[in-house]
Amino acid sequence: MPVSPPEATQPKGGLLRSTAVFSAMTLLSRIAGFARDVVQAHVFGAGGIVDAFAVAYRIPNYLRRIFAEGSFASAFVPVLSELRQRGDQAALKDFLDHVAGALCAVVLVVSGLGLLAAPLVVAVIAPGQLDDPAKFALTSDLLRIVFPYLALVSMTALAGAVLNSFQRFALPAVTPVLHNLSVIAAMLLLAPMLAVPIHALAWGVLAAGFLQLVLLWPAMGRLGLRPRLRLNFRHPGVRRVGALMLPTLFSSSVAQLNLIVGTMFASLLIDGSQSWLYYSDRLVEFPLGLFGVALATVILPHLARRHADIDTAGYASALDWGLRSVLLLAVPAALGLVLLAEPLVLTIFERGAFSAGDARMTSLSLMAMCIGIPGFMATKVLLSAFYARQDTRTPMRAAVRTVFINVALTAAITTPLWLWDVPGAHAGIALATGLAGLANAVLLWRALRREGTFVLSPGWGRHLLRVGVASVALAAAVLACLQAIGDWREWAGIARWGLLLAVVGAGAGAYGLGLLATGWRPRELRGP
Repeated sequence: MPVSPPEATQPKGGLLRSTAVFSAMTLLSRIAGFARDVVQAHVFGAGGIVDAFAVAYRIPNYLRRIFAEGSFASAFVPVLSELRQRGDQAALKDFLDHVAGALCAVVLVVSGLGLLAAPLVVAVIAPGQLDDPAKFALTSDLLRIVFPYLALVSMTALAGAVLNSFQRFALPAVTPVLHNLSVIAAMLLLAPMLAVPIHALAWGVLAAGFLQLVLLWPAMGRLGLRPRLRLNFRHPGVRRVGALMLPTLFSSSVAQLNLIVGTMFASLLIDGSQSWLYYSDRLVEFPLGLFGVALATVILPHLARRHADIDTAGYASALDWGLRSVLLLAVPAALGLVLLAEPLVLTIFERGAFSAGDARMTSLSLMAMCIGIPGFMATKVLLSAFYARQDTRTPMRAAVRTVFINVALTAAITTPLWLWDVPGAHAGIALATGLAGLANAVLLWRALRREGTFVLSPGWGRHLLRVGVASVALAAAVLACLQAIGDWREWAGIARWGLLLAVVGAGAGAYGLGLLATGWRPRELRGP
């Protein structure tokens, strides 16, 4: 089947429609993710064994940001878009064949090394576990099981990047549902059969990687682009993607790097710290995946096409729209999570092995981490602005500085809490992660302004005022509801869920009315 011709222009409102499709599919995966977290909290709670899984899962998950949707996609999509704009199907197919072969070879080697060196990796990432041989051994065993997931998810991400470049956003966005369903099935069906039940989580992750690849890989065939793996690291396309990737190893995965830093510090704290941070991060990931990742995924190929067409006005207009959308969505998401941190954790997680103390500690780190949500989301859009122009060095410099900022903040905030045995010292790690996320966005923004390639469109002052007024309305509505409800622990089961949905609805409604009252109109969401 021939490759469809490149679009001359993006249809009016096309960015909004594409983002809405991606977000809708992502919402399904996030709901499935919440179900997975509920089951995990019920079955395993928060403690030493969940700490072990959190560390083991975080390592291939960080590498996924490099070899999958992070660094690789950021280098691959602009080159793919440029070749597609030329309309040369043979060159496009040859490029894809060789990049797929090179990626497959690299991730297989890295996965093999990870299997062999699992204890060494755990010792570096979680040095505090060396004082607990049983926990260290469990983490190493779990890492050996999940490491091959890296190879599977990397090839899945390649397929997803190709489909996204052709505006086929729905299928890649919905594949994480398979991941969550696979892990849920493993916990419910496999865990009771294993001598070490927590191993079921790792086997579920590995099975999920296989299922996602089976779903996405054939979809490229319908575009006439299913790759034939060819290995030649000297191929011009492979060398070009590799050259673009190298500087992005830091920049595309700075959030994950900061989590790794947090993992190292948390390994020195009391049992449960890793788990509390893990559950907090899962809740923060909801708005990031629903809005931030959706915006960045949709806007990157659009910006790359505008840059390839030397359409500076279209490039600037799309980026301005992306940043306005980030502000419109990230501020209420962060504010809502802070105000509803404890009710959310109590409603979603507190059951079975997940205690009231676990809920309190998770709420603390959630509130601290939420401060970074606007920065996390803005960073994803700002990175797309650089990657679309195949500029990967500027984000790398910002990322290196951000990691140093995160290390300094983590040490400065967490060390005194740890030395003085203050309960909730892990929340200092979460706060440092959030502040570092804001710093990364500021550094990228300053670099973009210095280059002079982008100037804000008129009306930003009015936009900021509207979001500010609407956020005050949201906070007032949520606080009034919480005051009326009283002690959340007096409610249970369906009543809790009903009250939570009612409060979220009241806050969202107040925010929307605040925007409308200040002159904002829904048509402003439409893309350029």
